[in-house]
Amino acid sequence: MNDPQDGRLRFLRRTSDPPRRQFRRGVYLLPSLFTMAHMFCGYACIVYAMRGEYQTAAPFIGFAFVLDMLDGRVARLTGTTSAFGVEFDSLADVISFGVAPAILSYSWGLAPLGRLGMAVGFLFVACAAMRLARFNIQTAGGGDKRYFVGMPSPAAAAIPAATVFAYPFGLYDYREALPVIAMVLVPAVLMVSTIRFRSFKTIDLQARRPLRVLLLIAGAIMAIATHPRIVLVVVAYSYLASAFIGMAITRFRRRGGRPDQHEDAGAARSTGHQSARDAAGHG
Repeated sequence: MNDPQDGRLRFLRRTSDPPRRQFRRGVYLLPSLFTMAHMFCGYACIVYAMRGEYQTAAPFIGFAFVLDMLDGRVARLTGTTSAFGVEFDSLADVISFGVAPAILSYSWGLAPLGRLGMAVGFLFVACAAMRLARFNIQTAGGGDKRYFVGMPSPAAAAIPAATVFAYPFGLYDYREALPVIAMVLVPAVLMVSTIRFRSFKTIDLQARRPLRVLLLIAGAIMAIATHPRIVLVVVAYSYLASAFIGMAITRFRRRGGRPDQHEDAGAARSTGHQSARDAAGHG
């Protein structure tokens, strides 16, 4: 028997369901929109670099860096992480942090070296692709969330981007272009190395003194806004050097005496808690 009231309730449910499904689809689409914008920044950098407009091309890698941070955080906040989003983000990273900085470096300073310059640029692309592939495997298998194994591709791309932005006039003599080889090869090799670089993803934004954190962020924004070329170069190269400074400090402590077991135990507990929180957040 068909109950008229039951049919009326079904009709009401059908009329209320579609808006809810459309909203969920929109939420799932939001992280991919950030990834698409991040990919467009890499494409725009390539186009402007081919035109020789280096001052316009270089900042697009910085924009891609910001959008790359946002898409993952938006996906986690909205609970819309997916395998498609992970793969889509990796492909966008290859374009924005592999191909774009390589073409920017070649057009700006490696072109006078001919085939050698082409080989150096391609090596950067290959290292970025291998770095991203290794990162996806390591993320799936867990590990210490406080550190990256190898230099992150966005940080590696920031080296040529910040350098070109600081001196956007181009190099046309092969003798001037020789230092550009080091500018490209050093971050490329560091991407596929096993040197640990500090990850800022585990920093607790809900600190005991949030005003101090806000003041630091405000100071960084003011410094970039007033002296962008100098500050971005200092930040990019400082992060590159931070890994070697950390290695030197670690070796000095080992030579001076055995490491503090309490600190190691606390770090292990912190890593375990962070891994548990990540597992709970990613599902």
